[in-house]
Amino acid sequence: MAQQIVIAEHLRIAALLTDERIDELIVAQGSYQIGDVFLGTVENVLPGIDAAFVNIGESEKNGFIHVNDLGPLKLKKATAGITELLEPRQKVLVQVMKEPTGTKGPRLTGNLALPGRYLVLQPHGQGVNISRRINSENERNRLRALGVLIKPPSTGLLMRTEAENIPEESLIDDLENLLKHWELIQQASESCTPPILLNRDEDFIHRILRDHINQNITQIVVETSEAVERVKTFLGKDIKNLTIECHAESQTQNILEKFRVNSAINDALNPRVNLPSGGYIIIEPTEALTVIDVNSGSFTRSANSRETVLWTNCEAAIEIARQLKLRNIGGVIIIDFIDMDTRRDQLQLLEHFTSAINNDSARPQIAQLTELGLVELTRKRQGQNIYELFAKSCPNCSGQGHIINFPNQEQSQAISTEIGIVNTNLAIKNDLQITQENNNKKKRSNKVKDTDSYLNNKEDKILNDNVATPLNDIIGEDITLDNNKQETIILGVEMDEKEENIYSSMGFDPILLLDEAPLNQNYSVHVIRPGEDKNQILNEARENIINNDNKKRKKPNKNIVRLQNKLPITEQISNNEEIENVEDNHKEEISNDALDEEKNESINTDNNGIEENQESNSLNSEETNEDPRRKRRRSSASS
Repeated sequence: MAQQIVIAEHLRIAALLTDERIDELIVAQGSYQIGDVFLGTVENVLPGIDAAFVNIGESEKNGFIHVNDLGPLKLKKATAGITELLEPRQKVLVQVMKEPTGTKGPRLTGNLALPGRYLVLQPHGQGVNISRRINSENERNRLRALGVLIKPPSTGLLMRTEAENIPEESLIDDLENLLKHWELIQQASESCTPPILLNRDEDFIHRILRDHINQNITQIVVETSEAVERVKTFLGKDIKNLTIECHAESQTQNILEKFRVNSAINDALNPRVNLPSGGYIIIEPTEALTVIDVNSGSFTRSANSRETVLWTNCEAAIEIARQLKLRNIGGVIIIDFIDMDTRRDQLQLLEHFTSAINNDSARPQIAQLTELGLVELTRKRQGQNIYELFAKSCPNCSGQGHIINFPNQEQSQAISTEIGIVNTNLAIKNDLQITQENNNKKKRSNKVKDTDSYLNNKEDKILNDNVATPLNDIIGEDITLDNNKQETIILGVEMDEKEENIYSSMGFDPILLLDEAPLNQNYSVHVIRPGEDKNQILNEARENIINNDNKKRKKPNKNIVRLQNKLPITEQISNNEEIENVEDNHKEEISNDALDEEKNESINTDNNGIEENQESNSLNSEETNEDPRRKRRRSSASS
């Protein structure tokens, strides 16, 4: 594949493009960059974690160095305790191996490494190492033998991939340049006062060409003609197959805009990445790891679901490999591919994904495919990722990704007033009302039947005995009926406004709030609101009930007054019309009592079970309160 490098030197940003699509971004910005060599002083030593913090500049974040990264300092003493190797205010020569991220400072090491075009000099290293990407065994043996011959004692050499098939003279020249550079750093460390920066790759173009030039690069684009000459000087004879282009300074369009680098950065900050077939992936970085989810989306062109899943996963594997380099994601990465039924498809996907990440310089390592279908891998951290370079925390949500919205009074009222098509509470209320009405009708019919039977027995008694009943007996009988009625019990229930509204809207009886239900069915409930005097309300209710009873008793009975003033009892009994008047009068009185009881029951009844119990209690009370004369008559008849 044809690749090109676009270098914006004034912004210190470079992009690697494959088929006009950006695959990787290189950014060299910030106070601390990978490869910088500092002379610092030890601020404090922490034996609990075998580490120390080193002051290497003006930044508030000190560098962190572990005991395993001390390099030559650790070789001087056999002990492993960091307190015996370092002490506060001690001068140390360190190199940045990891840029600062978030609240963490840069990671430092005492094992310095000076990269060249073909070699990497390790001043405190040992032996000769060969790049893994050099596959030819003969070439590896040649480079190893050459390294042993040319390297100085007590140093180490690393043969880079670019050293393959390079003549010995070029390798020796590169090594001599690195040795001179190391001598200058040593002289500066002895004469300078810490903290201070001793070495940095100031030539950004030189750094990009040294680290990223390969056989697939066909074009290099820079900003100025002077940069073109520097590229030619660095490449030398390797310029034959390359095209070096200069982006004219007079053009109004920026070099990053022309090659859509800014657009690629904007898209890389978006968590969603669309796939060519219609699927998509979601990339979410967290503090501990990065999570990637694969979804089929609108892809439905395959013949069956198995092909759809496998095709989408393979597309996602290629795009994920590209996004890891573009976003510079490091650390632990978890990928949730679409579930596959067969082990064969899983292995095919892993093979496809392994080949996709094979050219990544950060060396991703696939750990395993878990039982849940998750792919676990790790990737070496190389500098800051795209979120740390080009993104800032939102001032409104402080980087949380959402704004807290607490519920308020208006929203709760608006939600509570919404009624669905099927309203369960309303249906329950209607059912209770219908059941209540049916029970009231049954009670009325039963009481009318009791009244008729009572009057029939009364009539039979009068006609069979043919005995004149004194007026005082009739009046006494009315008094007895009034006394047999159960006494009204006054109940007070404490309720706030909210409970009162709920119980009234649902048709519930307030006695549900009492610890025990009243045994007497004739009761009157009064709501005691917060702040009201319970005793005063109950006393007023008792006075009202007594006044109403007195008014009923003082009301004259027209038939009885007429019988008292005009006719004797014997004539009244013999007259059938006046017997009917007496019957009508008794029916009116009993029906009025029944209506009063129904009103109380409609307010205080909550379910059918309570009403049935009350009805059975009322029947039992009527049996116990029956007229004694009727009992005597039944007993004499039975004998």
